[in-house]
Amino acid sequence: MEHRILGRTGREVSVIGLGAWQLGADWGEVSEDEAFATLSAAADAGVTFIDTADVYGDGRSEQIVGRFAKGRPGLTVATKMGRRMEQIPANYVMSNFRAWNERSRQNLGVDTIDLVQLHCPPTPVYSTDAVFDALDTLVAEEKIAAYGVSVETCEEALTAIARPNVASVQIILNAFRLKPLERVLPAARAAGVGIIARVPLASGLLSGRYDENTTFAPDDHRTFNRRGEAFDVGETFSGVDFATGLEAVRRLAPLVPEGATMAQFALRWILDQEGVSVVIPGARNPAQAAANAAAAGLDPLPAATLEAVTEVYDELIRPQVHDRW
Repeated sequence: MEHRILGRTGREVSVIGLGAWQLGADWGEVSEDEAFATLSAAADAGVTFIDTADVYGDGRSEQIVGRFAKGRPGLTVATKMGRRMEQIPANYVMSNFRAWNERSRQNLGVDTIDLVQLHCPPTPVYSTDAVFDALDTLVAEEKIAAYGVSVETCEEALTAIARPNVASVQIILNAFRLKPLERVLPAARAAGVGIIARVPLASGLLSGRYDENTTFAPDDHRTFNRRGEAFDVGETFSGVDFATGLEAVRRLAPLVPEGATMAQFALRWILDQEGVSVVIPGARNPAQAAANAAAAGLDPLPAATLEAVTEVYDELIRPQVHDRW
């Protein structure tokens, strides 16, 4: 497993991490035993970075991750805060930060959280000095070791990167979301800010396991958020129409190296983008977690393959998403 420094945290983390949204049972039911088995498989495969949030299962994911991490020294656990209240800038104040942080520390069972990220807050929050002064205070009080942001748009990422103490930016980056390559990744490299690539498989589309007959559970966001009914539609299939995504995957399939899966190919593509610190695919079972981690062992993709991915994006995906996020 390759390791990279996660921006201004100064921490060395595995290039493949684990996104723990699924462990909150927000993608359909995941038993506690299966959640622990998935975490174990990831850690056994060399994963040292786990990303969760206070809103995943309303704390369930944090609690499971926290209990697991106690028996696995050397893990870096990141969480996120802010999505459990109405999304208005006025809620991003010190008193709420303290309450959210206290709850997350209790859920995780720690005195100091490794990394806390603002969880895709309203756009004005990124330009509010008091917000970042409050986060600096939490660092000074050793309630958090470092802080970052999770963003929806490239402009939000660029605003955050300009902040002197932002350690990391979490952003959607995958073969269906190339816009961050233009300005965000270069700016992060120049500033020493880490990049956490989320939604790396476009909500599973880039796993290559879906077709026109695939259905999802009613409580799965891939059912109830296809048009952004619950939150930003860009979080579901990266904002790409399902049928278009299937066609794009079919065109990408011949590019997959021999012996690799489509999902591993998609993860390797992200790791080949200069400036990425860690990519955080989710997994619902141990087999998925182990297979995702194995993507780090693939050889870097040839330049011709990278160009072919861009061509598919330009033809099919760019018209739907490029100007939106």
